[in-house]
Amino acid sequence: MTKIRKTPRPAAKPQAVARAEAPAEAPAPRPPRTAPPEDRTLRLFYALKVPQDVAAPLAEAQRHLRGNWRSVRPDQFHITLAYLPAVPPEKVDDLKRLGAALTLDIPPLEVRLRGTGYFPNEGSPRVWFVKVEAGELTELAAGLREGIHALGLETDNLPFKAHVTLARKKGPAPRIPPLTFDLGWQAGNAVLIRSTLRKTGPIYDTVSTFRFRGAASENALPQPTAHHPQPTPPEETP
Repeated sequence: MTKIRKTPRPAAKPQAVARAEAPAEAPAPRPPRTAPPEDRTLRLFYALKVPQDVAAPLAEAQRHLRGNWRSVRPDQFHITLAYLPAVPPEKVDDLKRLGAALTLDIPPLEVRLRGTGYFPNEGSPRVWFVKVEAGELTELAAGLREGIHALGLETDNLPFKAHVTLARKKGPAPRIPPLTFDLGWQAGNAVLIRSTLRKTGPIYDTVSTFRFRGAASENALPQPTAHHPQPTPPEETP
């Protein structure tokens, strides 16, 4: 019987063995995560506060709201004169001096509330407000904005329109028929307010108060008696 000879397998090449036995390279370490820089700037605004006896009937008008309107709290009703979205803390004293200087010669202001309106007025509005009339208010707002820019700070570039915001829309919601008011008060001061945003709504803290120290005019109109608003026809939308 013929014997079959087995052919021996060739030995592995030394280089191949070396590659197989080489240790795996460790992955490159990831750079450590750094937290974003903390924003130390403040959100501030100059304003006139709405007194409680005037805020009460405005709060009654908010009961007409339906859908996704979010009412402004009555204790936060105000007339914004100038808004500053990002103020370094070291600039706050400059803003206090600016407010005190501009209100030094202004007499107490006779403020009147008129009809409600929307912003924007066309399409889907985001804000429901009541219009405001007051002598020297436009001039005060312009002076504040000019002083703010002189300090190297930013404010909004929107034309000044005195108003009190009653509600902001957060989704689909119907419009409310126009309301008119015969409400007013004598404003004796302006304020600088810090706004801190929270999920539950903004928190307002008064930073400084500026008294109107000018002499009152002898021709000042008498303050109207506050009463509840009465609806007006839709075609009279202010």
